[in-house]
Amino acid sequence: MMQSQSYSAGLISGAALAFIALVALSRVNAMPVAYHVDPAKSRVTIAVGKAGALSFIAGHTHEVSGPIESGTVDLDPDDPSRSHVRLVIAASALEISGADEPPDDRPKVQQAMQSDKVLDVARHRRITFESTGITTKRRTGAALDLVVAGRLTIRDVTQPVTAPVHVEVANGQLIASGRFAIKQTAFGIEPISVGGVVAVKDTLDIAFSIAARP
Repeated sequence: MMQSQSYSAGLISGAALAFIALVALSRVNAMPVAYHVDPAKSRVTIAVGKAGALSFIAGHTHEVSGPIESGTVDLDPDDPSRSHVRLVIAASALEISGADEPPDDRPKVQQAMQSDKVLDVARHRRITFESTGITTKRRTGAALDLVVAGRLTIRDVTQPVTAPVHVEVANGQLIASGRFAIKQTAFGIEPISVGGVVAVKDTLDIAFSIAARP
């Protein structure tokens, strides 16, 4: 009788261990969910400041905005470090949008931005970002605060960037937002100046919002 009970207990323990192993294996083999960026709801906004000896009395700041043309967010909610992000922005779709921009100046600023002195959209049509590493700072329910490191490519020049990103997943939709800063000179772009006394700042502040669905 004792031998039978021991045998039954062994079977139960073995089954329990097999179940635990199966669950663990399924987690290891679980694939991240691929979310596809919705260009109509995903944007990047670039704040361009002013610098120079007379910047406090002359010139003005600029705001540039445009859609994120395409991209994917492969999210593993159980292990965000296994996630991956790739985004594409059409350089020609970026437009001067600041409310402080004098209407007569917008076409000139737009033309300068698209010229070979800045984005050179005729030869470099896409701006891309691809993540190289993702770490979790905080998890609150369905919300994640992440630090996303990656490679940003502008005018065929690639530089490393890091951004704090807030992510929420609800009703089958992923919403993410964040911001980071870059220097134009790091991408081979010389900040435009007027007479050497008023110029745009080398540092650009970039904010982005992403909406994506599977």
